[in-house]
Amino acid sequence: MPDPKFAKPWHGIPREEIPWNPTVDEDVCIGCGTCVVSCSRLVYRFDFERKKAVVADPLNCMVGCRTCASTCPANAIGFPSRDVVLALEERPEVRHAIEDELLARREQLTLVDILPHPDRLVQLEIREIAEVGEGTRLFRLVPHRPEDCMCEFTPGQYLEIWVPGTDWMSRAYSIGNAPKPEGEVELQIRRLEGGRLSGWAFEQAAVGDVVTARGPLGAFTMRSAPDRPLVFVARGTGFAPLKALIEQQLALFPSREMRLFWGTTASGDFYDLEAIAGWLRSDPNLRMTLVARSFGDDFAPPPGATTAMGRVSDAVAASDLDLSACDAYVAGPRVTVADSIAALAARGVSTDRIFADSYGV
Repeated sequence: MPDPKFAKPWHGIPREEIPWNPTVDEDVCIGCGTCVVSCSRLVYRFDFERKKAVVADPLNCMVGCRTCASTCPANAIGFPSRDVVLALEERPEVRHAIEDELLARREQLTLVDILPHPDRLVQLEIREIAEVGEGTRLFRLVPHRPEDCMCEFTPGQYLEIWVPGTDWMSRAYSIGNAPKPEGEVELQIRRLEGGRLSGWAFEQAAVGDVVTARGPLGAFTMRSAPDRPLVFVARGTGFAPLKALIEQQLALFPSREMRLFWGTTASGDFYDLEAIAGWLRSDPNLRMTLVARSFGDDFAPPPGATTAMGRVSDAVAASDLDLSACDAYVAGPRVTVADSIAALAARGVSTDRIFADSYGV
């Protein structure tokens, strides 16, 4: 029978609802017993008659652990795809449970001999909140004090934001614009059911509020030579860092050859279409495809942009553009990023020239 101390809920999710446990291929198992004696959770028992390891209490298995498979000399142990765990970690209630436990055990888990943190903390004031799509808000933030200026960062980087008045940990959001002299930054925040920061952003945040931010952070920045054609692939608010990169390239190389594929669930989720129309007018070598699962009858794409139904990775795969000479920049949810990388590789983009930025919850 499963041991209650091992089979307890995993960050709030009942253990029996999580399909994570090993399987043993008896035709491959050599009966060495390494997995049986090494697993401190007593997942296995040993069949001495047949000299085989048997999975006896699968619910005792630690979610995400694959140590037994890594140490099996015959490669006889299998596990479900790692995507099972990654999908759980994307659920807000799991993220919140982990965050709450970290905060509750802060005294125990804090690194004592910590070096001074090198990252910059600034105070930013909300200047504007705009509804820019169905379930997306655009926040324009300006320095609260002269020393808080975000005048220097590299397009593609992100900020970590704290919800004012709470002890919650920070959340990361890509900066959605290239640097401006006055230090204004733009954050694109999507509504997430049960999300803590997004709940604040849609229900409490107001113009004039001041938030603490850390940054700029991240290395999802332009790494391509000026003569290299570029392809950008985004889903949802993964558009934010790509928007900053495109603004940068339009300012530096106004005739650069670039392609953008941007996917959403519905056409009403697209935003900043006026800015996109300006891009298409200014760069004759910029091509854009807007991809959605459904399009409203009143949706009008910017002049020069094309549309496609379905998933953005499928639009990349089906495009008649020659992408083989391109460097690629991909941003969005984990699954979309993985599918888009596969589609780009199938179209001839070298995998070492594909740069990705994936967000979670």
